[in-house]
Amino acid sequence: MVKIAARAIGIRIDSFEPIVGESPLLLILGTMPSVASLKSGRYYDHERNHFWRLMHVVLEEPEYHSDYAERVVMLKRRRIALWDVLDSCVRSGSLDRDIREERPNDIPKLVRDCPTIRAICFNGSASEKMYRRYHAEKMKEYDISYLLLPSSSPRPRKFIRTFEDKLTRWMEIRCILNASIFT
Repeated sequence: MVKIAARAIGIRIDSFEPIVGESPLLLILGTMPSVASLKSGRYYDHERNHFWRLMHVVLEEPEYHSDYAERVVMLKRRRIALWDVLDSCVRSGSLDRDIREERPNDIPKLVRDCPTIRAICFNGSASEKMYRRYHAEKMKEYDISYLLLPSSSPRPRKFIRTFEDKLTRWMEIRCILNASIFT
């Protein structure tokens, strides 16, 4: 009985610092790191999460980087920033639906500090929903394009069930990056 009560209550957890290189063009936003990621201190560190594999294919990397530091360098080199919409929240487990008492990250400040950001991609609908709740009004002054991507979570959805289903949509990142080179 105590375990059930503790799980239902959850604990306050904190997100990570953003991954930001020089002159990022694109910002990918998740909601909050999973339990596995929080434990390791690394974004998308659950072995079944598709994020790093998606990025490898989208960015046409010749070699899959198994080392986390190399993955971070890959994002920075390709001018992609990575962060979460939330700075902290109360959550039991890793599911976005269990998030409560959230506190947002200061995404408008990041965009002010990195004026080269031209697009924000949401890793799943929960990150988009929370972004709109906390930042939509503040971000109107910026010329930013938005793209909702299917969550990189391994959990199948109604119409997005496989890695290949996700990849089709995530390939739009390549178009954004290629278009941004000429603007």
